[in-house]
Amino acid sequence: MCGGCLRTLDEIARWRDMSRHQQDEVMQRTLPLREQLRQSLRGTRAEHERLLRALHPLDRPPAGDGWNRSELDDLLPPGPPVEAAVLAGIIPREGGAQILLTRRTDTLRHHGGQVGFPGGRMEPDDRDAVAAALRESDEEVALKPHQVQALGYLDPFVTITGYRVMPVVAVIDPAFVAVPEPGEVAEVFEVPLAYLMDPANLHQVEIDHRGRIRHVLEYGWPGQRIWGATAAILYNLRRRLEQLE
Repeated sequence: MCGGCLRTLDEIARWRDMSRHQQDEVMQRTLPLREQLRQSLRGTRAEHERLLRALHPLDRPPAGDGWNRSELDDLLPPGPPVEAAVLAGIIPREGGAQILLTRRTDTLRHHGGQVGFPGGRMEPDDRDAVAAALRESDEEVALKPHQVQALGYLDPFVTITGYRVMPVVAVIDPAFVAVPEPGEVAEVFEVPLAYLMDPANLHQVEIDHRGRIRHVLEYGWPGQRIWGATAAILYNLRRRLEQLE
């Protein structure tokens, strides 16, 4: 990415071939949102340029079973994992960058009442993990594709229920107003990215899973329990940033 103009190398290379409408979209919508993100991340562990370097590029999604696969060898259901994607959305606010999270409706059969990112199972019509994460975000909280820009991928994560989750990190237009789908989402809220990237706020807790003690990660955010896969994905982001320090 060009540090001065904030255009990607691909956008620079294709600029002369873009229509005037496409150029206007980049100049009037895409670049201002990137600048808002850069300003909201200034002075944090996730400085804009460092954040982009910490992510896998959109045109080269990471392969592999998941960075935590070895921890679940004897606990996963039989058969190949189910492919899924989530949107780890960053909202640039004047007071600093925020992460968009949801709390699932209590009556859901799976993960009812749990905190997570918008997302879900990939469908045959989804072109890739980005398409799946955007589709699910629209269905769950009415986040439209023009209100979000994908930045890159984190490492895939395997859940104990047999899903291989691809986290898509993206920037969300701060003008976005969430409209929760009541059958799936009970609440939409934001947590400061700086809080989630502070090691002091992440703890290991013990849970009983089918008679066995497991250790999982959890954040102590007031009023919400951010734990399990969601906490682990945020931990993966922190670790990838730390590796660049």
